[in-house]
Amino acid sequence: GPRVRFGPSPTGFLHLGGLRTALYNYIFAKKHQGTFILRVEDTDQNRVVPGAAEGIEDMLDWAGIPPDESPRRGGAFGPYQQSQRLELYQRASGKLLESGAAYRCFCTPQRLELLRKEALRRQQSPRYDNRCRHLTPTEVAEKLSQGLAWVVRFRLEQGVEPFQDLVYGWNKHEVAEVEGDPVILKGDGFPTYHLANVVDDHHMGVSHVLRGAEWLTSTAKHLLLYKAFGWDPPQFGHLPLLLNKDGAKLSKRQGDIFLESFARDGYLPEALLDIVTNCGSGFTEKRMGRTLEELISQFDVGRITTHSALLDLEALPEFNRIHLSRHIENEELRQKLVRELQLLVEQAYGDQQVEQEVLQKDYMERVLLLRKGHISLLKNLVACDYSYLWVRPSVSQEQLQTISAEAEEIGKLVLRLMASQAVALTVEELNKDLRNLQKQTKETKYSSMMQLLRLALSGQQHGPSVAEMMVTLGPKEVSVRIHRALSS
Repeated sequence: GPRVRFGPSPTGFLHLGGLRTALYNYIFAKKHQGTFILRVEDTDQNRVVPGAAEGIEDMLDWAGIPPDESPRRGGAFGPYQQSQRLELYQRASGKLLESGAAYRCFCTPQRLELLRKEALRRQQSPRYDNRCRHLTPTEVAEKLSQGLAWVVRFRLEQGVEPFQDLVYGWNKHEVAEVEGDPVILKGDGFPTYHLANVVDDHHMGVSHVLRGAEWLTSTAKHLLLYKAFGWDPPQFGHLPLLLNKDGAKLSKRQGDIFLESFARDGYLPEALLDIVTNCGSGFTEKRMGRTLEELISQFDVGRITTHSALLDLEALPEFNRIHLSRHIENEELRQKLVRELQLLVEQAYGDQQVEQEVLQKDYMERVLLLRKGHISLLKNLVACDYSYLWVRPSVSQEQLQTISAEAEEIGKLVLRLMASQAVALTVEELNKDLRNLQKQTKETKYSSMMQLLRLALSGQQHGPSVAEMMVTLGPKEVSVRIHRALSS
């Protein structure tokens, strides 16, 4: 099967753009019984953030798209971190120096800076003038004997062959006309992206390179490198950019596009996978609520269009609501939600009297099943509106009697009603029953009766309708609370 790779730089957190690239690679691999590789591209040592590589792999695991081969899992083509493969790149650049496809460049940073400034002054784009390309072997030997610093540059040749991109079709960029010869090995012995990714894709047996469209114009350079090495190139497929819905680039400075922050806010990974493929292309259908299995079965690389994918993050709560409902319906996933909800309740209301009965699994499952479809995040259930679910009020009979002198009679009527409710309550039926109860009181108005019940059940003056509260609490808990109010 095919071998594909996701090659992030460990310079920070994994964001939605990176997740999308990883996801397309994962789906492509799974669709065709292939292998998905995570390769950490840490050759720019100044920008490496400690712990970032581990964080990226953690987030792929969290998202449910774990790599088959990676720094953590190992594999037959390791190491999976470029900084541990330096000898390979040095040998490769040595081979190109021997064949004359590459050369040593002795230009100082000062000279390169002058070239850059001069070009900008003339309003041209800066490029290296290929000066060292023309040094004779004698001149090179002399400079080496003087101990001058050097880098290796790759000789860009005219006459690029067009290649067929899986997404963009036939493509051709005459790089030699617009660019100077690129550095492939830096003075510190580290490769640049161009050399490292070509050498690694070859040695790791990568068959398909699916990466962001920003690399499309570099592909000509990479193909020239493959040709210089005498290697067969992989197939390339460039994914259109992921943009904000206003067409601007997703800014890392927004801070809220990092997976960590979505995970912390309680979004389900499935909702993120669904939204980043929904705004793009490559799938037979576009409804909300697709699972990873469905994405894999509906994927077709030929359906990816070149249109930018516009991401509407305001729709994410709606995506999450649909996936959360699916989790609530599923017996096994629901148990996981119960455990998470127990933690959330203890965090939110731990200092108030949350009683063990309220933390019990059956009660929590009832609440989840009843609020399914009404909540978009699990943590909505610990918001103020729902505090009545978790904290039993301490209300005295005197307080209830200030609302109506018939507090005790009303309480008993409701207790009797709850005892007769063997079946699940519905808001419509309860509203009818409560109207009937009010007719059995002597002088209490319906609004006063509601106020009294709301206080007895939640200790609050405002909140959801009384019927809705009673349905969500369930007959057993309603009875416990009214008993307590009447006897205190």
